[in-house]
Amino acid sequence: MPIATVNPANGETLRTFDALGEDEIERRIATAHSAYRAYRSTGFDERARLLRRAADLLDEDQGDIARVMTTEMGKPVKAARAEAAKCAKAMRWYADNAAELLADEHPSAADVRDSGASSAYIRYRPLGVVLAVMPWNFPLWQVVRFAAPALMAGNVGLLKHASNVPQTALYLGDLFHRAGFPAGCFQTLLVGSGAIEAILRDERIVAATLTGSEPAGRSVASIAGDEVKKTVLELGGSDPYLVLPSADIARAARTAVTARVQNNGQSCIAAKRFIVHTDVYEEFTERFTAGMRALTVGDPLQESTDVGPLSSEQGRADLEELVDDAVRRGARVLCGGARPENLGGGLDRGWFYAPTVLTGITPQMRLHHEETFGPVATLHRVAGLDEAVALANDTPFGLSSNVWTRDADEALRCVRDLEAGGVFFNGMTASHPALPFGGVKRSGYGRELAGHGIREFCNATTVWYGPESDQTDRT
Repeated sequence: MPIATVNPANGETLRTFDALGEDEIERRIATAHSAYRAYRSTGFDERARLLRRAADLLDEDQGDIARVMTTEMGKPVKAARAEAAKCAKAMRWYADNAAELLADEHPSAADVRDSGASSAYIRYRPLGVVLAVMPWNFPLWQVVRFAAPALMAGNVGLLKHASNVPQTALYLGDLFHRAGFPAGCFQTLLVGSGAIEAILRDERIVAATLTGSEPAGRSVASIAGDEVKKTVLELGGSDPYLVLPSADIARAARTAVTARVQNNGQSCIAAKRFIVHTDVYEEFTERFTAGMRALTVGDPLQESTDVGPLSSEQGRADLEELVDDAVRRGARVLCGGARPENLGGGLDRGWFYAPTVLTGITPQMRLHHEETFGPVATLHRVAGLDEAVALANDTPFGLSSNVWTRDADEALRCVRDLEAGGVFFNGMTASHPALPFGGVKRSGYGRELAGHGIREFCNATTVWYGPESDQTDRT
């Protein structure tokens, strides 16, 4: 895949970039390794000062970088601005909280004595140079949610971004440089996917984090496993959205539209399978379908646009295959199900797909088990909570889930039984710096954000001091 900015709204190639050669890759790895050996000795106050400066710069750049993101991967520009603002917020959150999150932990005095020590504690120390392999769908946020905690912990980062967002990738490297981080603390590598293995196998790279597809996760995990290196993987999702009889149906339907088409439907945590109790199925279906049909599809640089193009021609083709397979096998299209027509202004050359609602889904259809990465929703009618939970769990993924209920017993049952990294009640799934983020099953492993995320790439070091007297017998 070429490293290029191709506007998905019209298919126009705006800029192309040469991939880094082996000598330049080596130079950047060496720079990162050298930078780590000095940067790890900085204190939390200094790291926080630098990260707050990066947040301030990002706020100043918000309008410009939002337009870059929109022209590179197609998200509505208003959503791109919100993404930039969210990144600045996360930077400040880690600047404010990292010292406490990584403070020394002290066992009880009794446990210390029982270990035979005069004193003992746990200290979190950075690991070193971490390779981040990041996707195009949230080209700022996915990187910042790794970079902010990693840099605050004392690690340094090398970014291999998706090849269709090179300008955003270069901006991120420049952002941390302008903020004053020492040279080499965060660098962008414009390389293709074929270069990842050699980089990850380099002994100076100590760990990797990847957000992306399941095949990409398998590849990186396999290489890292062979090298015995730590990884965090955030992969696909096919998140369920359960609507039960006690829910506020009007609000559940309104939120469902946003939950499905956020980022043009290209989000791992977007709700994709809408599982609705039969008692409220008709009302929810009518409201939800009307909301999806009313969305404005068009130029993502226009403020009035709700849904822009998919990021690539291949991405749209993959989505069309899933929908066509379902229709051939008996699914019914309630709205959408095709490319929108007569968009005008050259947009007919873009990679648009109409917001779509399908019902009559069976296990024989591919989209029953595969992730739909685009504005396509599937509706499922269930007779009760047992059936709803069973259907929600009938997927190889387990990233997040949404449940609409005002029944406390139903809520507790869902927390216990839903196989997912998160359960969001009466609202849509969203990531926040203070809450851990990640999945189970084929959605990956490890956590980002919160204290869990900042400690993923730390060495939890046991520090033990022997007894002051040699008369203590320790076994």
